[in-house]
Amino acid sequence: MTYLCVTCGTQFKPSDQPPEHCPICEDERQFVSLQGQQWTTLNQLQKSHRNTIYQEAAGVWGILTVPQFGIGQRALLIRTAKGNILWDCVSLINADTVELIKALGGISAIAVSHPHYYTSMIEWSRAFDGVPIYLHEDDREWVQRPDPVIRFWKGETYSLRQDLTLIRLGGHFPGFQALHLANGEDGDGAIFCGDQPQVCPDKRYVSFMYSYPNFVPLDAASVRRIVSALEPFAFTKLYGAWPNFVVQENAKEVVRRSAERYLRALESVSRVESRSPEMLLNKR
Repeated sequence: MTYLCVTCGTQFKPSDQPPEHCPICEDERQFVSLQGQQWTTLNQLQKSHRNTIYQEAAGVWGILTVPQFGIGQRALLIRTAKGNILWDCVSLINADTVELIKALGGISAIAVSHPHYYTSMIEWSRAFDGVPIYLHEDDREWVQRPDPVIRFWKGETYSLRQDLTLIRLGGHFPGFQALHLANGEDGDGAIFCGDQPQVCPDKRYVSFMYSYPNFVPLDAASVRRIVSALEPFAFTKLYGAWPNFVVQENAKEVVRRSAERYLRALESVSRVESRSPEMLLNKR
């Protein structure tokens, strides 16, 4: 039986009993529920939840589990003439989902931004004839269900096809990756980035975090690296991890402007921290 962590949605390798721990939730970037570590199975999830599939943009379809399970992100099916890509993943997969996606052209490959969204990626691959899953080598240790369909890549960029490139951003996780679709948005380009950069409610900005649930900011060097890694790529649109978390236009400039604002804030904090504790406590 393959168990799913209820808090983060990660599926573990087959076992007779639930695992003792979920390393992803015990990591400082995530958390163990106040109710303690809880487990379910894909069969149980199929009975209590369903996936809704909706068109998010031209050639882009969202896959969202309702009611919310795990972290609550949605996957994206990116339709192209040379085969569809599943970007990021959700824990639930069932016959209805497979049927609907096959009607949209199926899946030729899977790529997942980072370990929080690995979920049931092996189940997804097997449902579509064992398509390859592309992950960065630097996040290999976080894979809880190893399988030969996973293809780890090294370096800073990896070309899936002429128009599709994986980009290592680092930061939130060492192997955090984004996906660039060169011919997206009528040739202006699109970036699919999960939650790094994180699209803000004010869509004029994005932000950067080491831990989102625990509110730990990302360091300045990592933010500069993310901007630098994205700089060679043209993109006007940026897709985040949740429905409507999308920067609709001028996304590259939004990333630059947001990074500048973020770095200014870090510098202000640094100046305050440089004062002695006595100065801070006695300040009126």
